[in-house]
Amino acid sequence: MKAIRVRKPGGLDNLYLDEIASPPPAQGEVTVRLHASSLNYHDYLVAIGVLPTEDGRIPLSDGAGEVIALGDGVTEFAVGDKVVGTFFADCPAGKALMRHHGGMMGDRRDGYARQEITLPVTGLTPMPAGYHFAEAATLPCAGVTAWRALVINGGIKPGDSVLVQGSGGVSVFALQFAKAAGCRVIATSSSDEKLERLKALGADELINYRSHPKWSKEVQRLTDGKGVDHVVEVGGAGTFGQSIYASAEGGHIAMIGVLAGRNEGAVPTDVIMGRQLRVQGVIVGSRQDQLDMIRAIDQLGIRPVADTHFPLEALADAFRCQERGGHFGKIVIDID
Repeated sequence: MKAIRVRKPGGLDNLYLDEIASPPPAQGEVTVRLHASSLNYHDYLVAIGVLPTEDGRIPLSDGAGEVIALGDGVTEFAVGDKVVGTFFADCPAGKALMRHHGGMMGDRRDGYARQEITLPVTGLTPMPAGYHFAEAATLPCAGVTAWRALVINGGIKPGDSVLVQGSGGVSVFALQFAKAAGCRVIATSSSDEKLERLKALGADELINYRSHPKWSKEVQRLTDGKGVDHVVEVGGAGTFGQSIYASAEGGHIAMIGVLAGRNEGAVPTDVIMGRQLRVQGVIVGSRQDQLDMIRAIDQLGIRPVADTHFPLEALADAFRCQERGGHFGKIVIDID
């Protein structure tokens, strides 16, 4: 079967196509014919070598497909079932802890940039009802991260206010989950065109952070000086300070990404203390989190936003599109 590998030291020019064997499933394992994957910022960091991994690693942490073979003892799935992978292959429930990172797909173990994959049962869940493979492939990283940030850790409820940053996968899912829960959503972006698309998805207030570099002041204005109850923080060091100033007393900041910087930047700790903020890091979630999210999706009818597609062989071009920010929501990799 075909697979894309990363040659050390990384870099998009060091992605290469390979032919590899497809081993039969062992006891408790399932083999899946993959039809789609999707890109996350984590995948990009693996591809360019910022996150070190083994030479020849198969990247991508999301994947959806059809079961084609079962190992002994597998009763939860049947041949022909439509399934989607989990971000951690061995975190069935509870918090995703450091010890689970060894099962991180596309990083610590080979991921979904290939035509077939064999995984333990804990590495798969059923797809949402009525979803296409491309839609399901957007869920394991971005969808579960947004779900855990707002529903599990944040405990959102009707009437809460939520700030989402940009129009990437996590932010769009967070907007959709927040609106489904009856929350007021403030969305930021540097693009007026993307802000209009976020408005069409339900965003109540829009802020162009190019026009408002100190966008926390605009958040405070829009909330009559109260601030927001929840911030989905995907920027990292470059936006964290503004997220703090945008938060209400007793507010919750879900620290997710590093798009605007990893470690540098001053942190107004006095504001965190004074407003008694809760800052919580989020690294995706467990299989049970994914099952709970899918059950909610089935009830709510939420559909992912995935309007940019590339074939598997053009994975490097897909990452270049991601680099440019030339997408809205998720970039999908069509494997078959």
